[in-house]
Amino acid sequence: MKATQQLHDLGQSLWLDNITRGLLTSGTLRRYIDELSVTGLTSNPTIFDKDIRESGSYDDAIRQKAAAGKSGEALFLELALEDLAQAADLFRPIHEATGGIDGWVSLEVSPLLAGDTTASINAAMELHGRAQRPNFFIKIPGTREGIPAIEETIFAGVPVNVTLLFSREHYVASAEAYMHGIERRIAAGLDPKVASAASVFVSRWDVAVKDKVPGQLRNRLGIAIAQRTYKAYRELLASSRWGKLAAAGALPQRLLWGSTGTKDPDASETLYIEALAAPDTINTMPEKTLLAFADHGQVKGELPADGGDAEALLAEFARVGVDDATLAAQLQREGVLSFDKSWNDLMDCIAWKSAMLKKAAQAKGK
Repeated sequence: MKATQQLHDLGQSLWLDNITRGLLTSGTLRRYIDELSVTGLTSNPTIFDKDIRESGSYDDAIRQKAAAGKSGEALFLELALEDLAQAADLFRPIHEATGGIDGWVSLEVSPLLAGDTTASINAAMELHGRAQRPNFFIKIPGTREGIPAIEETIFAGVPVNVTLLFSREHYVASAEAYMHGIERRIAAGLDPKVASAASVFVSRWDVAVKDKVPGQLRNRLGIAIAQRTYKAYRELLASSRWGKLAAAGALPQRLLWGSTGTKDPDASETLYIEALAAPDTINTMPEKTLLAFADHGQVKGELPADGGDAEALLAEFARVGVDDATLAAQLQREGVLSFDKSWNDLMDCIAWKSAMLKKAAQAKGK
């Protein structure tokens, strides 16, 4: 039995952190679903940028949309919605078979809206309405301004994948926003079944401290933070507050491990996949990491529900000068800036590709 199937059987969803038009048209995504137990996917601007820039997969669509007067964000969102709608349709049987727990795809609101609560809410509702798929998450960052947007978006009935979470405290704030939104729906007589995921980024912790800690602590901080967060997740699911919501028909906001590709060339490609095996969670992994885990990964156990040795390990990091609360805030700020840059780079790519295709068409017509 493949390691991917073993992980799936343990109760963790394997999602692909990638979407390209080639993955869809070649049948590769279909194969990953059938052979590697992939049950969902996430997307981001960098992924689209790379494929638009390096392949010709989108050329015809960009040429047509540009000729129709589309540009920038409007053009990109049409491309993304087309791809993700196809992917959502592939995952639809999984979505239905799991009662809406699994089989999701994700598209984010513009990262440039991260500091604007009202604009984030409006963008999320618009995108979800345009997608016209029940298994379509809208990604909203779990920043100070994003948290109230998450609550309002959930209250409006729009499924949300909360991104840019780096710590237990970030996760708890996301969970509070989700539960408040569901509680308000119940009080208003609305259906409480609105799905959500809370995406905690892992490997960026280890990148941030790689030159600041002794060798025995390298590549261990992200996992310790994940263990601490998983404990909070299990405690929330066992709480009386959540029990009331579940009894009313609410779905759990599933904990999602993001940024699980190994950044250290000296570490195992499957480090974070093997370390973060846990039931009732999601691991969204880069294509390279997925294939490596399918080839030679191992399921060696699962995360301890009580957090294991996380606190003892985090105490060791504190002794060498790592303040995890301060670093979590820093990583979230840097994440916002990184997302902004990726979005702006994507807009530049769309403009460049549109101009190049227009120029080529004019040259051909002469």
